[in-house]
Amino acid sequence: MDLEILLQATKEQMPKSRWEHTLRVKETAVALATRLGMDPYPAVVASILHDYCKFWPDDTLSAKIQATDLPKDLLQYNKELWHGPVAAIVAREEFGILDQDILNAIQYHTSGRPHMSLLEKVIWLADYIEPGRRFPGVDEVRGLAMSNLDQAMIKALDNTILFLIQKGQKVYPLTLFTRNWLLDQVTQTELREESI
Repeated sequence: MDLEILLQATKEQMPKSRWEHTLRVKETAVALATRLGMDPYPAVVASILHDYCKFWPDDTLSAKIQATDLPKDLLQYNKELWHGPVAAIVAREEFGILDQDILNAIQYHTSGRPHMSLLEKVIWLADYIEPGRRFPGVDEVRGLAMSNLDQAMIKALDNTILFLIQKGQKVYPLTLFTRNWLLDQVTQTELREESI
C-alpha cells in the first residue's frame, strides 16, 4: 500500500485540525510501536485511516452500518462510535487492506474490545494520548503508557466511562467488556510475577 495515497486520501476527508490530529496519532503510534519492538508499518497504516470517516454525515455512517456485517447495536449508542467500524470497512473495500490486525485496530480504536492485539492497543492509546490532547487525566495515561499499555488503557477507560456517566450518556457494552478483560490481564500478570 502506497502510504502517500493513503495520506492524501485521508487528508481530503477531514478539516485541518483533524488532519493534524491524525499526523500526531501516527507519530505517537510509531513511537509506541518502536519502543515495543514492533514493525511500525501496520501502526502507520492504521493510524492514518483510523478517523477516515469521522466527518462523514451521520446518515451515511448509519447506512453503511446497516448494509454491512457491522454490529447493529452501534446505532443505539453515541455516534462517536460509528466512524471506526465504518473506516475499517472502507479500508478493506476501497484501499484493499486485508490485514485483519490493521482492520481491527481501525475498527476498535474508540470502543476497544476484549482480546485486543498489541497493535490495537497501540492505536487505541496513541489516539488517546497524542500530544494535542488536553483533558483531565491524559498526562497520567501518557506516563503509564511508557511502562504498561494495559494499565494505561485501564486508566483511560476509567476516565472515559466516568466522563460518559457524568454526562448522563450510555456506555457501549464493548467498552465495559474491554476494561474488565484488561483488569483480568493485569491481575493474572501480577499473580504470575508473585509466584516467581
